[in-house]
Amino acid sequence: MSQHFYVHPDNPQARLISQSVQILQSGGVIAYPTDSGYALGCMMGDKGALERICRIRRIDASHDFTLMCRDLSELATYARVENSAFRLIKNNTPGAYTFIFKATKEVPRRLMNEKKKSIGIRVPDNKIALALLEAIGEPLLSTTLILPGSEMAEYDPEEIADKLGKQLDLVVNGGYLGEQPTTVVDFSDDEPVIRRRGAGDPTPFE
Repeated sequence: MSQHFYVHPDNPQARLISQSVQILQSGGVIAYPTDSGYALGCMMGDKGALERICRIRRIDASHDFTLMCRDLSELATYARVENSAFRLIKNNTPGAYTFIFKATKEVPRRLMNEKKKSIGIRVPDNKIALALLEAIGEPLLSTTLILPGSEMAEYDPEEIADKLGKQLDLVVNGGYLGEQPTTVVDFSDDEPVIRRRGAGDPTPFE
Protein backbone atom coordinates (compact mmCIF):
# COMPACT_ATOMS: atom_id res chain seq x y z
CA MET A 1 0.00 0.00 0.00
CA SER A 2 1.08 3.57 -0.65
CA GLN A 3 1.89 6.01 2.11
CA HIS A 4 -0.68 8.72 2.80
CA PHE A 5 0.36 12.20 3.97
CA TYR A 6 -2.22 14.70 5.18
CA VAL A 7 -0.71 18.04 4.12
CA HIS A 8 -2.21 21.39 5.10
CA PRO A 9 -3.44 23.14 1.93
CA ASP A 10 -2.42 26.63 3.10
CA ASN A 11 0.62 25.86 5.25
CA PRO A 12 2.24 22.66 3.94
CA GLN A 13 4.30 20.97 6.66
CA ALA A 14 7.99 21.14 5.72
CA ARG A 15 8.64 17.67 7.18
CA LEU A 16 5.99 16.04 4.97
CA ILE A 17 7.14 17.96 1.89
CA SER A 18 10.70 16.77 2.54
CA GLN A 19 9.56 13.16 2.95
CA SER A 20 7.53 13.43 -0.26
CA VAL A 21 10.61 14.62 -2.14
CA GLN A 22 12.66 11.71 -0.76
CA ILE A 23 10.04 9.29 -2.09
CA LEU A 24 10.17 10.94 -5.52
CA GLN A 25 13.96 10.91 -5.60
CA SER A 26 13.92 7.22 -4.69
CA GLY A 27 11.97 6.40 -7.85
CA GLY A 28 8.49 6.94 -6.45
CA VAL A 29 5.24 7.79 -8.22
CA ILE A 30 2.96 10.10 -6.25
CA ALA A 31 -0.54 11.54 -6.49
CA TYR A 32 -0.57 15.18 -5.43
CA PRO A 33 -2.97 18.13 -5.48
CA THR A 34 -2.98 20.91 -8.06
CA ASP A 35 -5.42 23.72 -8.83
CA SER A 36 -7.41 21.40 -11.13
CA GLY A 37 -7.76 18.01 -9.49
CA TYR A 38 -5.03 15.58 -8.54
CA ALA A 39 -2.02 14.76 -10.71
CA LEU A 40 0.46 11.91 -10.95
CA GLY A 41 4.10 12.93 -10.63
CA CYS A 42 7.62 11.53 -10.76
CA MET A 43 11.15 12.79 -11.29
CA MET A 44 11.80 14.00 -14.81
CA GLY A 45 14.71 11.63 -15.48
CA ASP A 46 13.18 8.50 -13.97
CA LYS A 47 12.30 6.14 -16.84
CA GLY A 48 10.88 3.40 -14.61
CA ALA A 49 8.54 5.79 -12.78
CA LEU A 50 7.37 7.22 -16.12
CA GLU A 51 6.50 3.73 -17.34
CA ARG A 52 4.47 3.14 -14.18
CA ILE A 53 2.49 6.35 -14.79
CA CYS A 54 1.80 5.22 -18.37
CA ARG A 55 0.44 1.91 -17.06
CA ILE A 56 -1.81 3.61 -14.50
CA ARG A 57 -3.24 6.03 -17.08
CA ARG A 58 -3.02 3.57 -20.01
CA ILE A 59 -1.33 6.13 -22.20
CA ASP A 60 1.45 5.85 -24.78
CA ALA A 61 4.21 7.92 -26.35
CA SER A 62 1.74 10.15 -28.21
CA HIS A 63 0.53 11.58 -24.89
CA ASP A 64 1.46 15.17 -24.04
CA PHE A 65 3.29 14.90 -20.74
CA THR A 66 3.65 17.99 -18.61
CA LEU A 67 6.57 19.52 -16.75
CA MET A 68 5.13 21.08 -13.61
CA CYS A 69 7.21 24.21 -12.93
CA ARG A 70 7.40 26.45 -9.86
CA ASP A 71 7.46 29.61 -12.02
CA LEU A 72 8.08 30.84 -15.56
CA SER A 73 11.84 31.15 -15.05
CA GLU A 74 12.14 27.48 -16.06
CA LEU A 75 10.12 27.92 -19.25
CA ALA A 76 12.91 28.80 -21.69
CA THR A 77 15.04 25.87 -20.50
CA TYR A 78 12.52 23.29 -21.64
CA ALA A 79 10.30 24.98 -24.24
CA ARG A 80 10.72 27.15 -27.34
CA VAL A 81 8.53 30.16 -26.62
CA GLU A 82 7.85 33.18 -28.81
CA ASN A 83 7.61 36.58 -27.11
CA SER A 84 3.91 36.95 -27.90
CA ALA A 85 3.17 33.56 -26.36
CA PHE A 86 5.25 34.38 -23.29
CA ARG A 87 3.25 37.54 -22.64
CA LEU A 88 -0.03 35.63 -22.87
CA ILE A 89 1.20 32.94 -20.52
CA LYS A 90 2.68 35.40 -18.04
CA ASN A 91 -0.69 37.12 -17.73
CA ASN A 92 -2.45 33.83 -16.96
CA THR A 93 -0.08 31.99 -14.62
CA PRO A 94 -0.06 30.51 -12.13
CA GLY A 95 -3.33 28.87 -13.06
CA ALA A 96 -5.23 25.84 -14.29
CA TYR A 97 -3.65 25.72 -17.74
CA THR A 98 -1.30 23.36 -19.53
CA PHE A 99 0.65 24.98 -22.38
CA ILE A 100 2.14 22.80 -25.13
CA PHE A 101 5.33 23.92 -26.86
CA LYS A 102 8.05 22.49 -29.03
CA ALA A 103 10.55 21.02 -26.58
CA THR A 104 14.19 22.03 -26.26
CA LYS A 105 17.08 19.55 -26.12
CA GLU A 106 16.95 19.74 -22.32
CA VAL A 107 13.81 17.58 -22.39
CA PRO A 108 14.51 13.83 -22.53
CA ARG A 109 13.14 12.41 -25.81
CA ARG A 110 10.96 9.86 -24.02
CA LEU A 111 9.00 12.74 -22.43
CA MET A 112 8.20 14.47 -25.72
CA ASN A 113 5.13 13.88 -27.84
CA GLU A 114 6.44 11.32 -30.32
CA LYS A 115 5.14 13.09 -33.45
CA LYS A 116 5.28 16.77 -32.55
CA LYS A 117 8.41 16.69 -30.32
CA SER A 118 6.46 18.84 -27.91
CA ILE A 119 6.09 19.06 -24.13
CA GLY A 120 3.46 20.48 -21.80
CA ILE A 121 4.41 23.22 -19.35
CA ARG A 122 2.37 24.16 -16.30
CA VAL A 123 2.67 26.52 -13.30
CA PRO A 124 0.06 25.46 -10.72
CA ASP A 125 -1.78 27.74 -8.32
CA ASN A 126 -1.59 25.33 -5.39
CA LYS A 127 0.59 25.79 -2.32
CA ILE A 128 1.31 22.11 -1.80
CA ALA A 129 2.37 21.59 -5.43
CA LEU A 130 4.53 24.73 -5.33
CA ALA A 131 6.15 23.63 -2.05
CA LEU A 132 7.04 20.27 -3.62
CA LEU A 133 8.53 21.96 -6.69
CA GLU A 134 10.52 24.40 -4.58
CA ALA A 135 11.93 21.54 -2.49
CA ILE A 136 12.83 19.43 -5.56
CA GLY A 137 14.49 22.34 -7.36
CA GLU A 138 13.46 21.15 -10.83
CA PRO A 139 10.21 20.50 -12.72
CA LEU A 140 8.15 17.45 -11.84
CA LEU A 141 7.03 15.21 -14.67
CA SER A 142 3.25 15.14 -14.37
CA THR A 143 -0.01 14.15 -15.93
CA THR A 144 -3.52 14.85 -14.69
CA LEU A 145 -4.89 11.88 -12.75
CA ILE A 146 -7.67 10.89 -15.14
CA LEU A 147 -8.39 7.20 -14.84
CA PRO A 148 -9.10 5.08 -17.96
CA GLY A 149 -12.68 5.57 -19.14
CA SER A 150 -13.10 8.93 -17.38
CA GLU A 151 -12.80 12.51 -18.66
CA MET A 152 -12.62 14.17 -15.25
CA ALA A 153 -9.68 14.48 -12.88
CA GLU A 154 -9.71 12.53 -9.64
CA TYR A 155 -10.57 14.89 -6.78
CA ASP A 156 -10.94 12.71 -3.64
CA PRO A 157 -7.58 11.63 -2.16
CA GLU A 158 -9.16 8.88 -0.07
CA GLU A 159 -10.71 7.37 -3.20
CA ILE A 160 -7.39 7.67 -5.02
CA ALA A 161 -5.74 5.69 -2.21
CA ASP A 162 -8.47 3.03 -2.43
CA LYS A 163 -8.31 2.73 -6.23
CA LEU A 164 -4.55 3.04 -6.77
CA GLY A 165 -2.99 2.27 -3.40
CA LYS A 166 -0.89 -0.62 -4.68
CA GLN A 167 0.30 1.27 -7.77
CA LEU A 168 1.44 4.45 -6.02
CA ASP A 169 4.18 5.13 -3.49
CA LEU A 170 2.45 8.12 -1.94
CA VAL A 171 -0.84 10.00 -1.90
CA VAL A 172 -0.33 13.63 -0.86
CA ASN A 173 -3.71 14.47 0.63
CA GLY A 174 -4.52 18.15 0.19
CA GLY A 175 -8.26 17.77 0.62
CA TYR A 176 -11.10 17.60 -1.91
CA LEU A 177 -10.49 19.43 -5.20
CA GLY A 178 -12.44 20.27 -8.34
CA GLU A 179 -12.91 17.53 -10.92
CA GLN A 180 -12.12 19.61 -13.99
CA PRO A 181 -8.69 19.03 -15.53
CA THR A 182 -6.61 21.92 -16.88
CA THR A 183 -7.46 23.87 -20.00
CA VAL A 184 -4.87 22.81 -22.60
CA VAL A 185 -3.53 25.46 -24.99
CA ASP A 186 -1.26 24.26 -27.80
CA PHE A 187 1.44 26.70 -28.98
CA SER A 188 3.49 24.08 -30.84
CA ASP A 189 2.51 25.65 -34.18
CA ASP A 190 2.94 29.20 -32.81
CA GLU A 191 -0.72 30.30 -32.87
CA PRO A 192 -2.62 29.16 -29.75
CA VAL A 193 -5.10 26.31 -30.28
CA ILE A 194 -7.35 25.20 -27.41
CA ARG A 195 -7.09 21.41 -27.21
CA ARG A 196 -9.16 20.93 -24.07
CA ARG A 197 -11.50 23.22 -22.17
CA GLY A 198 -11.20 22.75 -18.44
CA ALA A 199 -10.75 24.68 -15.22
CA GLY A 200 -8.81 27.60 -16.76
CA ASP A 201 -10.76 30.31 -18.61
CA PRO A 202 -10.00 29.77 -22.32
CA THR A 203 -11.08 33.28 -23.35
CA PRO A 204 -7.60 34.91 -23.34
CA PHE A 205 -6.38 32.34 -25.88
CA GLU A 206 -9.32 32.41 -28.30
